[in-house]
Amino acid sequence: MRAKSRGGIHLRISKELLSGMYRKMLSIRKFEKTASTFFAEGKIPGFVHLYIGEEAIAVGACANLRDDDYITSTHRGHGHIVAKGGNLKYMMAELFGKETGYCKGKGGSMHIADAELGILGANGIVGAGHLIATGAAWSASYRGSDQVSVCFFGDASTNQSTFHEAMNLASLWKLPVIFVCENNLYGISVSQARHQTIKDISKRGEGYCMPSFTADGNDVVTVYEHVQKAVRRARNGEGPTLLEFKTYRQHGHFEGDPGAYRPKEEVEAWLQKDPIPRFEKYLTENKLMTADELKQIGDEVDGEIQEALDFAFASGYPALEASVQGIYSDIVEEARSR
Repeated sequence: MRAKSRGGIHLRISKELLSGMYRKMLSIRKFEKTASTFFAEGKIPGFVHLYIGEEAIAVGACANLRDDDYITSTHRGHGHIVAKGGNLKYMMAELFGKETGYCKGKGGSMHIADAELGILGANGIVGAGHLIATGAAWSASYRGSDQVSVCFFGDASTNQSTFHEAMNLASLWKLPVIFVCENNLYGISVSQARHQTIKDISKRGEGYCMPSFTADGNDVVTVYEHVQKAVRRARNGEGPTLLEFKTYRQHGHFEGDPGAYRPKEEVEAWLQKDPIPRFEKYLTENKLMTADELKQIGDEVDGEIQEALDFAFASGYPALEASVQGIYSDIVEEARSR
């Protein structure tokens, strides 16, 4: 089936892939809305940063990846993990601090990881993923593997030294890493215009002699196309790419943030660009999927979210002694016991 992106690029995209991307986007949206509800009720501890409004980026990017490819995430990481194939039950349990969670209830919202799926971890440290993703890419290159590494990060993190160090090394050694900037226009409450003089972050790639592009981050097909090219380059040993996708988080920086720093008109304008209704319109108008098919997927996702909730509610909290378990790797623990 031939689909056409907003940019006019024609690709052969199967109905299976399109429906799969739609399912992932809905899974992220419904997971996040559920998390928002229970956080507001005081049932989820710690901070929660939601990915609502940015679903097209994680899904479009991860649709190009294999299970053994790597990703690094951020404090706003639920979407990346779901898009890469993370288990909704383990994710939900982790948010509630349960022992059946991905990190046995110790990581919470900002620190979910799954090494078996190449998910090297969400991270509460701004800019930490830049170096981790570059290190993973170096590992693949050193081992002669064609694995690639995708680094998701926000606009403000490009002011961190880690961004520039990672970009420089990746360019110098032609590492198979794709830097994906999710530019939602704000670093916490500070607009991009107040923390950078450049309009397009992709311009920063020019200083490191790597292909760099800015595109619509609310169009999942456009994201898919750009990342597909970058992944192909990386697998072929041609080095890194910097991709900037413009998007918008529909909620505040964190749950409970009133977002008074954002003009009402701006918020309303971006709500009209919501990536999920846009994709639904794209699919139905191009006769790629029917409204009934979309509804069926939505109903199935609702069931999956409810199963994840039931799993989390039925799970126990970790025992007190578990607080000191799993802190060190087996190698370190063996050395300490000698």
